[in-house]
Amino acid sequence: MKETELIHQINNGNPQAFRFLVKQYERLVFHVAARLLNQQEDMEDICQEVFIKVHQKLPEFRGESKLATWIATIAYRVTINHLKRRKADTDIDDKEREFLHSDMITDDHPQKIAEKNELKLYLRKMIDELPEQYKTVLSLYHLEEMGYKEIVEITGLPVGTVKNYIFRARKLLKELIEKSELISIKN
Repeated sequence: MKETELIHQINNGNPQAFRFLVKQYERLVFHVAARLLNQQEDMEDICQEVFIKVHQKLPEFRGESKLATWIATIAYRVTINHLKRRKADTDIDDKEREFLHSDMITDDHPQKIAEKNELKLYLRKMIDELPEQYKTVLSLYHLEEMGYKEIVEITGLPVGTVKNYIFRARKLLKELIEKSELISIKN
């Protein structure tokens, strides 16, 4: 189903069309929220809130960007607002972040699944250690395979800042991985 037809169906009250939209974009919303959140129950709440906002705001969608970019922008803003509210309530220690389980691999071979899961968990762990501003842009660029233009639309950051953050995030990630490997060799 094309985006315009899907939007038309949802705006006309078709619940099946909205379920299709949620199914199609839930992974994207999950990744955007997961890069910033550290608690599974928070992530579920955020994802629900994002899709509620998507449903409410869909009649206002003008198609000036891709639907995925528009939804990712909502996910980013909802998550940032959630973090601001939560930060006012409690002080969050980055070392307390829970690592996400990667269960979205469809390859059938159990050994490959285990290897991919282990690598993804390791990379997510390393990405979670990056400063907040780098996590999202790196995840959107590499995990969601979005371009600079889409990331600029989602985050509201200038394109130069996005490029700079991705460059710095890669450099920091490389340093973290090298440091981690040195520690594991010594042990």
